Amino acid sequence: MSNLYDEMLGFAKENIAPFTKEIDDEAKFPVDSFKAIKDKKLTGLLVPKEFGGMGLGFYEHTQTILAFANYCATTALCYMMHNVATNCLATHGSDELKKEILPKIANGEIMLALAYSESGTGTHFYIPEIQVTKESNSLKMDGRKSFVTSAAYADYYLIDANSFDNDGLDNWIVSKDLAGITFEHSAWNGLGMRGNASCPMILKDVNIDEKYRIGASGSGLEQIMNTVGPFFIMGLAAVYSGVALNASNTIIEYSMNRKYSDESALCNIPTVQNHIADIYTKATSAKFFTLSAAKSVVEADPAALANVIAARLNASQLAVDVCTKAMKIGGGTAYAKRLTIERLLRDSLAAQVMAPSTDVLTTWLGKALTNQEII
Repeated sequence: MSNLYDEMLGFAKENIAPFTKEIDDEAKFPVDSFKAIKDKKLTGLLVPKEFGGMGLGFYEHTQTILAFANYCATTALCYMMHNVATNCLATHGSDELKKEILPKIANGEIMLALAYSESGTGTHFYIPEIQVTKESNSLKMDGRKSFVTSAAYADYYLIDANSFDNDGLDNWIVSKDLAGITFEHSAWNGLGMRGNASCPMILKDVNIDEKYRIGASGSGLEQIMNTVGPFFIMGLAAVYSGVALNASNTIIEYSMNRKYSDESALCNIPTVQNHIADIYTKATSAKFFTLSAAKSVVEADPAALANVIAARLNASQLAVDVCTKAMKIGGGTAYAKRLTIERLLRDSLAAQVMAPSTDVLTTWLGKALTNQEII
């Protein structure tokens, strides 16, 4: 492992951790954390060096998200989606579009987000109902995206829509400032990940310029499966591995500091020791499975796709297991919300329903392992 993970852990401890409680308590977007991220120009992690970015890739994407999630899952999730959208633009965008937007991302001026999910198609975000139509010499985008992370806080959104001039899908990079775009902020009151500002995005008669289409006409699904999907699924594996690590570190420290009247500590109880051993093993295994899966992509391992999906499924389940058992160790103190474990448990539960859901991913993994088309 490169020292980037440790460097990002240090950054997160100083610049992300101080705001985590406020983010959850007030369901507040991590504005302060992202100011620090922008100031350090980490928005440009995946921007090629020729556009002023750091020029890093899949493994570093995974490391950075994992480090952030050790302190705040909400910030890690929002940052992950920025990276996914940025990478799609950097990989498939026209030279003109890349020259316009990538330097601003690299310089920390703007951030991106995804706007894929629709209530009409659920977790099958690659089957959009949103439409782009051509009227005379203008293009109009109309529709509704349901769960848009970083809604109104990101400057541009990666939106998938049915192609207006071809079969299939197109990806678009769309500014939040275009006339006809609104956000339903009151719609979000999450159980976990409370600060991700996830809410519907309404597009009504939005005029868009064809230059903001990413890649060739009709190539959107290929982009989703080969570029967006792997970075997104791997990112979620890193988020939930980080949640598990956070819970493990928190409950171990608590068990050592919780003293009884005879000065013995909670961690002196054999049953607690057994639980801590299980928690640490699961959290650490989630971390190393996730990093190993990311490395398999970089090394072009034939099993890389299966590894990425399996890492996401593994991290999602282990995060819930770890947080549930940590709540048990914390007892009444944890249930009284005097420990962060309760928040981490709520964050971990989002893993089961976040598109693509664990049920969908399990089917995909079975197909990947038996050489079948996923979609």
